[in-house]
Amino acid sequence: MSIEQIDDIAAAAAFRRLVRHLQHRTDAQNIDLMGLAGFCRNCLGDWVAEAAGIDKAVGREAVYGMPYADWKAAHQSEATPEQMARMDASLKLNAGH
Repeated sequence: MSIEQIDDIAAAAAFRRLVRHLQHRTDAQNIDLMGLAGFCRNCLGDWVAEAAGIDKAVGREAVYGMPYADWKAAHQSEATPEQMARMDASLKLNAGH
């Protein structure tokens, strides 16, 4: 089975579960998500905005469950040089995707 064969209802349910999981796991820093997977909550919010034809800030708020600035102030820590290096290396793997 390919991802294209999963119906939209099941895909939407899985997406919402992912978003709720990320909202719960505030300890999972965006910089670490970027370093491991090459995407973060901001990316996911931007993808939602693009797909829905809405402003990026609105898409990000849907993913964060609050305005991004509020989440950042409450949960985001300063990135270390090591985290930045992992993110940079990871983002290079995204080229062409």
